[in-house]
Amino acid sequence: MIFPDQAPRIVIAPKPVDFRNDHDGLASVAQAELSFAQNAGVMLVFWSKRGDRSKSCSD
Repeated sequence: MIFPDQAPRIVIAPKPVDFRNDHDGLASVAQAELSFAQNAGVMLVFWSKRGDRSKSCSD
């Protein structure tokens, strides 16, 4: 098991996203709309437009 030095930051995206995006597409959404750098050390949680699924993206 791997234990991080500090607690990870988990951020929930404020708007739903198109789930046809892959992880690179979600990372670009995080950079453009949420102003997160690629190596910010956060885990982003996105949800679908219907609100019934979630997908996470971390660096």
